[in-house]
Amino acid sequence: MTGELHFWDAVSRIREQDERYAPEAYAFVMDSLEFGIRRIGDRRHVGGKELLEHACACAKEQFGVLAYSVLEKWGLRSTGDVGAVVFRLVDVGVLSTLESDSESDFDDVFDLKERLEQDYFELD
Repeated sequence: MTGELHFWDAVSRIREQDERYAPEAYAFVMDSLEFGIRRIGDRRHVGGKELLEHACACAKEQFGVLAYSVLEKWGLRSTGDVGAVVFRLVDVGVLSTLESDSESDFDDVFDLKERLEQDYFELD
C-alpha cells in the first residue's frame, strides 16, 4: 500500500467517527506541514503555533484572497479546528507528537480569518 493510499484510508477512518472536517482539511494540514518543513529547511518537530503560521502562509500562497473561504468550507474556521485535525491524524498514526504536545496548543492562538485576510481586506 502506498503512503498516499494509507493517508486517504486513515482520513476515511477518521471521518467515520467525526465528519466535522472535509477530507481536504486533512490534506491541507499535511501540505502545511510539508510547506513549513521546506521553509525551515529541516525535517524536525513542528509545534502548534509554528504549524499554524505555516498553515496561514501555505493557504495564502495556494488560495490568495480566498484562503479563509476555502478553509472555512472544509471546516477549518479557527486555530482550534486545525489542532483538531492534527490530533485526529495523530490518533490514527499518520502524525506523531512529543509528550509535551497538546491539542490545546492550538486553541485561540490567533483569529484565523483575520490572519488570512490581513493584507487583502481592511478589517473593522
